[in-house]
Parts: sequence; C-alpha cells; structure tokens
Amino acid sequence: MTNLNFVENGALRLPPGFRFHPTDEELVVHYLYHKAQSLPMTLPIPEADVCRSDPWDLPGDLEQERYFFSTMEIKYPNGKRANRTTTSGYWKATGLDKRIIGSQNKQLIGTKKTLVFYRGKPPHGSKTNWIMHEYKLASHNKDMGNWVLCRMFLKKVAKNGGMKDEEMLKVEKTRPVLYEFIGGTRKFDLNLEGDVSSSCSSGVTKADEDEVNS
Repeated sequence: MTNLNFVENGALRLPPGFRFHPTDEELVVHYLYHKAQSLPMTLPIPEADVCRSDPWDLPGDLEQERYFFSTMEIKYPNGKRANRTTTSGYWKATGLDKRIIGSQNKQLIGTKKTLVFYRGKPPHGSKTNWIMHEYKLASHNKDMGNWVLCRMFLKKVAKNGGMKDEEMLKVEKTRPVLYEFIGGTRKFDLNLEGDVSSSCSSGVTKADEDEVNS
C-alpha cells in the first residue's frame, strides 16, 4: 500500500473534498497520545515551534484551521509556566482549562487551554483575533516529552463592526425620524448633508415603533 504524504511545506494538505474536523477526545487519543508514544497516526500533523512563532508566520492557509505538534518550553527552571513569547507579541491564556473525559472509561485523558495572541509586550499588549487551543495529556512520563497539540485559527469578526443583528434592530427602532406634516413620516438620517427642505414645517423627534412601521 502506498504511503500517502499529507504534509507539504510544513502544512497539512488534504485532497479536495476531505476535511479534518476531529473532536477534542480524538485529538488527544488518536493524535497527541500517539505522538508522545511515537506510535503511527492515521494522518500526520506537522511539527512547529508554535509558542515562539507569530501565528501568521506559521505554515498553512491563514484563513483555515491549522494543527501543529509543539513542545512546551518552561519559562523558569523550577516552575511549570510555559514560555509563549514570540517576535511580535505573546500568547495569553484565557478562562479555565477544559477537562477532556474519555467516552469509554469516563476518565480524565487531557485538558484544553484557550489562548489569545497579543501584539506588543505584556501587560500592555493589544488583543488580536488569533485564537489557539492547546491540548495536553492528563498524565505522561519523561520519555513522552512535553508534546502538546495546537489548533490555531483566526476568529471571524462579526458584520456591522461587531454589532449583533439584534443590536442593529434596536438601533433601527430607536433612531430619530423626521415628521413632515404633509408627506407623513420618514427616517431622519443625522449624517445627511445639506438643508432640509423649508417647503413644509418639520421637526425632529422620536417616534414609537407603531408609527415607524406604519
């Protein structure tokens, strides 16, 4: 049987029509554990120095989810804190680690840490939309090394400048309208340039929802 190579230029490449969307448990059991034990994997995941590299410098399509194996570098000799400082910024953990429970034995098999990338130097860095999920085995020995599995992606920004649809609807309902005693009612745009026609008497006020929709 031909050994297919799905890693190209340091990035995971799948044939057209194939998608890689493993669950948290699958990433820990079938990939991270196999990597730590030097066991064969169904699909190879490339290695990269994730915590020391800017996210846009890592191989792969920046618009897609990317997966990498990486080793954790301890910041201080006698500590457990990882060094996640890159050339342009740093990765900062957010929230609590998620416990990953095996579906078969109902035991803790790993954890998932969520990190956000900040430009600049701590603690005054500026937050970006780069997100990383760092998977770690619940238990390991020295022979397994400090391997972690990283899932990286660029958080999509909502439309309307991040304003949700319901917030936009609320703005529409409370927007001032222009009363024209001859022409009825119409929405008043505060950003319009020029003078309002003086052929009719008018005034700016706030109409209730029934009047706006009439």
